[in-house]
Amino acid sequence: MIQGINHLTLAVSDLNRSLHFYLDVLGMQGHVRWDTGAYLSFGEVWLCLSLSKVAMAPAQNYSHLALDIAPDDFPVFLAALRRAGVVEWQQNQSEGDSCYFLDPDGHQLEIHCGNLQSRLAALKIKPYAGLVWL
Repeated sequence: MIQGINHLTLAVSDLNRSLHFYLDVLGMQGHVRWDTGAYLSFGEVWLCLSLSKVAMAPAQNYSHLALDIAPDDFPVFLAALRRAGVVEWQQNQSEGDSCYFLDPDGHQLEIHCGNLQSRLAALKIKPYAGLVWL
């Protein structure tokens, strides 16, 4: 039986640039690095950065990694992202404060205030088109 997410791996084109972004801009914890990768964490989530020799193109869809943040921390974190010149790829249109932004390789990320329970409560008030409760 699946118990949860074990780890996430993101292909990166420049390991040093990505380490700066994830450690210094986003504030993740670094553990180890090697010639072609690094292991980081945030909370209980393990993130692997893996150097890719294949040319990468930014995603052209809604696939993204959403990171949790406390509501009180959101404005300060958002201001820091904007000072760092991080590119925002979408405006928030759902429940809870969110910012959708790109990492240096174009991976689509989000910081979000809220959880599944707050999203479901919002859907009871304003359901998506075609929504069916399972």
